[in-house]
Amino acid sequence: MEGPFERVLVANRGEIAVRVIRAVRELGGTAVAVFTGADGGARHVREADLAYQVPTYLDADAIVAVAVRAGAQALHPGYGFLSESPVLAAACAAAGIVWVGPDERALTLMGDKIGAKAHVAALGVPVVPGVSDLPAPRSTDVNDRNPALAARAGEVGFPLIVKPSAGGGGKGMQVVHEEAELPEALAAARRVAAAAFGDDTLLLERLVVAPRHIEAQVLGDRHGRIEVLGLRECSLQRRHQKEIEEAPAPYPHGAVREAIAAAAAQVAASVGYVGAGTVEFLVSGVDPQQWYFLEMNTRLQVEHPVTEEVTGVDLVVAQLRVAAGEPISIGEIGEAGHAIEARVYAERPERGFVPSTGRLLQVAEPVGVRVDSGVSTGSVVTAHYDPMLLKVIAHGTTRAEAIQRLDAALATTVVLGVHTNIAYLRSVLKSPEVLDATADTAFLDTLEPPAPTEPDAGVLAAAAWALRPMPDGGSSPWASRSGWRLGQHRAPTVSLLVGEHVHDTPIPAQAPTGVRCAVEQATAWLWHDGESWQIRQQTREEAVERSRRERAGAAPDPQVRTPMPGTVVAIPATDGAPIEVGEVVAVVEAMKMENPVTAPVAGKLVLAVRRGETVTADQLLATIHTHTHGGSAPVAPAGAPPQTPSTSQTIHKIRDEP
Repeated sequence: MEGPFERVLVANRGEIAVRVIRAVRELGGTAVAVFTGADGGARHVREADLAYQVPTYLDADAIVAVAVRAGAQALHPGYGFLSESPVLAAACAAAGIVWVGPDERALTLMGDKIGAKAHVAALGVPVVPGVSDLPAPRSTDVNDRNPALAARAGEVGFPLIVKPSAGGGGKGMQVVHEEAELPEALAAARRVAAAAFGDDTLLLERLVVAPRHIEAQVLGDRHGRIEVLGLRECSLQRRHQKEIEEAPAPYPHGAVREAIAAAAAQVAASVGYVGAGTVEFLVSGVDPQQWYFLEMNTRLQVEHPVTEEVTGVDLVVAQLRVAAGEPISIGEIGEAGHAIEARVYAERPERGFVPSTGRLLQVAEPVGVRVDSGVSTGSVVTAHYDPMLLKVIAHGTTRAEAIQRLDAALATTVVLGVHTNIAYLRSVLKSPEVLDATADTAFLDTLEPPAPTEPDAGVLAAAAWALRPMPDGGSSPWASRSGWRLGQHRAPTVSLLVGEHVHDTPIPAQAPTGVRCAVEQATAWLWHDGESWQIRQQTREEAVERSRRERAGAAPDPQVRTPMPGTVVAIPATDGAPIEVGEVVAVVEAMKMENPVTAPVAGKLVLAVRRGETVTADQLLATIHTHTHGGSAPVAPAGAPPQTPSTSQTIHKIRDEP
């Protein structure tokens, strides 16, 4: 297939960079990648024809300089990072490089939520009622701006949602149910908006009752043609971040569906849109006649594969062709069957979805379905970027068949070396609300992650074999760890740690079959029958500490540690002051997510870190000197999540892409 460009620079990383690189090469072009110091061995770098290092993926000048140096005729920004940046688009134009996306006007107008709402409302398209920091004079002092905006909350009413004007993908969004929650929500939203977008302008919007998140895929060319390639539903999102998406959207129906598609075409045409984009809407799950424009994402979306699977249109190829000035030539557009996509993240759902980092010791993708991946065996998952590893996309003749095929594919997806959300995704797919297509955007926030399953005897035996002590080469029975004892022989065992549970497991005579296993630094990662486990060998020091705590009545550890590497972005607690169980000690940002770490016991707080400090996994954040007074330390209430290390719950994701 002859392509429109001989050489294209892909200004992104991860699975979308791999996706675009393959499309460029399928068109006969040369794909150029960029990478940072943390990404030198990444999959997208290996799959590109050429690769150049840049300081960060957010350095527009460095990226354009690489494009010029590499002789690229076009630049594809993927999604996230600078994909919706008028600055990068302008820099490309100045350098004579084709920007694969809409022009600066569309990027600027639709990138500003306040301006976009006003523009769309003027077209007669319904918008969610709300107020914003603008057009009132903008003070640089949040002590002035926050109260001024809060004073206008009555014009919107509660419940409402606080949203940054810049950016997208749910970054910085805070749901506020009553007036007392508003000051803290405004402060958090401004902090995230300033850090993520460099613009802390906020708006308040009415919270739509039982909202369904519906989006229209649009494609425009330089000849004024706009096509709508159907509707997707993305209501299965957790804290405004999408987890599972599908096409065609199972909701709404009839005239409302047609009206939304027509509105999407009208919005795209009003800004002369060129390329692939998404116009997003909120539709009341109670009354589908209440639907509103939400925002326009002026780029490709993470969930674009489900549209491709049901329409047969390659959106990346279409982007490249219309960017070169070719007219849209995709023929009659129809939707065949149903497609559903799940995002596999490196995270721990049972611990509040905290990120998980490490080296991928073994990756095995499912067969018979589409997989868009940015990782492979040996890839390193760091705290610097979004934790999404890959996407699994299943297609079926019916929605039920697509869901069944996706669940089966996830059951055979193997990722060893980090924790993932695969078991959580499978539990979501089995829930009645998902099966009957009635879940709204609040559903996942009310769904408890499944408790980790305990490994069976076969898995424990495989771990014991993998972690068995090895002879040191000496001939003395005293030096051997074979289980030899004077006057008797006892089968050797290994003390295995699975979470907080210890299993003294006999070492089998040979490795058990049917269990995938990979070992790194005295830790075994195992997979069997769709389930995964991290199993460590208990050290002598851990055994002693466990014994001590058991004698002390199993009191929680007074040391507060971070369960993930990252940066301390906030310390709400005061050094030396009293603190109660559950109060936030520090907020650690990792993988574009803010994670509060809370106090496991009450007492006097002694901080060990400062705001802005970079921390490693399990690093000490603080110590709490408990108020014993002859009694035991206060502990978390019954049923509270484990406090080892300190309870951490993701309160707000600020990923580059929803």
